[in-house]
Amino acid sequence: MKPSQIRALERLGQRRYPAAGGFSLEQARELSALSRSLGRQVGLLIDRQGYVFLVLLGDPGGILIPELPRAREGLGRLRGLRLLHTHLESGQPDGARRKIGPLPEDLLSREDLMDLLFLRLDSLSVLLVDPAGEPRLFQQAHILPHAPEGEARGSEPAEPYMLHPVTAWDKVDVDLAAQTGALEEELARSLDGSALIGSGERCILVSVSTQPKAAQESGLAELAELARTAGLAVAGRLMQRVQRLDYNHILGQGKLLELEVLALQGQADLLIFDLELSPAQLRNLAEASERRVIDRTQLILDIFAQRAISRAGKLQVELAQLQYRLPRLVGRSKALDRLAGGIGGKGPGETKLETDRRRLRERITRIKSELNGLRGHRSNIRSRRAKARLPVVSLVGYTNAGKSTLLNAMSNSDVLAENRLFATLDPTSRRLRLPEERELILTDTVGFIRSLPKELLEAFRATLEELEESDLLLHVVDSASPELEQQVQAVDKILESLDLQNIPRLLVYNKIDRRPAGEAWPEHLPQLNYDEALKGVVHVSALTGEGLEALGRRIIQLVDWRDDGPGCGPGNGGSAFQA
Repeated sequence: MKPSQIRALERLGQRRYPAAGGFSLEQARELSALSRSLGRQVGLLIDRQGYVFLVLLGDPGGILIPELPRAREGLGRLRGLRLLHTHLESGQPDGARRKIGPLPEDLLSREDLMDLLFLRLDSLSVLLVDPAGEPRLFQQAHILPHAPEGEARGSEPAEPYMLHPVTAWDKVDVDLAAQTGALEEELARSLDGSALIGSGERCILVSVSTQPKAAQESGLAELAELARTAGLAVAGRLMQRVQRLDYNHILGQGKLLELEVLALQGQADLLIFDLELSPAQLRNLAEASERRVIDRTQLILDIFAQRAISRAGKLQVELAQLQYRLPRLVGRSKALDRLAGGIGGKGPGETKLETDRRRLRERITRIKSELNGLRGHRSNIRSRRAKARLPVVSLVGYTNAGKSTLLNAMSNSDVLAENRLFATLDPTSRRLRLPEERELILTDTVGFIRSLPKELLEAFRATLEELEESDLLLHVVDSASPELEQQVQAVDKILESLDLQNIPRLLVYNKIDRRPAGEAWPEHLPQLNYDEALKGVVHVSALTGEGLEALGRRIIQLVDWRDDGPGCGPGNGGSAFQA
């Protein structure tokens, strides 16, 4: 560029642009003439006081907007910047007459409107510059708080923005300050009137899968329950069924746009995907949206971190988080590269990213060493139980199936039992008395879930070793769940991955008091290795006590009792269980 053109661009950035109309007639002429002389689009990002935040210089076909500071904090807020830019009309001046190209129906392109939505700009305006360098036409657009009801193009939903008609450049009549204020008021009003449960951070749930729609809806319902457990409020859901997953971006530009609008209308700062995202996918999604992006695995890890109480539980959760984070650790700045280089440390040195990874590996090694010590402690406890010849019965099952409630009902205990996912993280054991002078150890374990993160399985292996010493597994099932069969299958897969499929197990249908009357029981469940290990089915309600005596009798039949072990005397008043 010529020095005079650079100075002209600098002068553009020193002007103050009015909110009424967005510009003065002189400013429009100056901007248009400079854009035509450069042969490029020129844009101005203007704040609400009318001062230029950034001058943008593009090419003849478009403008690239660089990374902007994070959007303003608060609910119902737009970015606080509006974009005024030029489009160059095709054709050449020819004396007093001008040869111009055909006028498009809309001046703003699809790319312009996507910038408006992704960047949450207050408004987006364009001046069409004729071949002589004069402004000719004007068009403006802004975000809509809600898609207009009843407006749709065929079966497609209405657009999430308002695209105003093309008008003469010198006949613009709009008060941008009043328009932006009304938009933010409407955004805040829609937020206040939204029927969201809870007061936590708002999130959007996203499912991208090759599975049928019913399976996706089921997965999102479980993800919503996980979000509730984590203290989040679900502001919206988005589903997309694909033939195959895009392992780079997950979502196309169209769906990303729809997701951004959904998040804006729901005032959500967090996007949760119902699958495990690769490091590249997380990075690409984070670049496409200013909102935080996490996957199902990270959400489960965060829940475990919230609910871990014991030293062992906290160590296991931290180990899982570090193992999940290590491959996703990405350097964000080169300012601290080669920390070990320089005098006294010849060589290429060590980058900040390499330093962070090394520290994570060192911490992982220390945690594994501590967990090995805890594993030895638990091994000693199991050895003492073996010497006492007490059988061990363990409760396993899907999370929130009622295992802790069943433990309390059978042993008169007061273990924490909540109607939330993963209420139990640390194993809890109680000494249980049964009729016929029988005594055993009843152990409650952490609940399972479909696609349980492999990092958690590895980290909790020290805890799950308790199951290896079990004489009997009570597989507790929420009989009132519509996903009963899928949950049974998910638990069975996890038991198989832990090489526990051959331990005898009894299927315990819990919560029968909540099952609809007259509904048939499934005669056959999808099973992988139940044919040999399954020892029957018992129906109980841990809440009301129904069926507990039958469960006690069945346990007595199935457990391999050591007759030379200690007894505990007869039952108390004919009750099946005693504390």
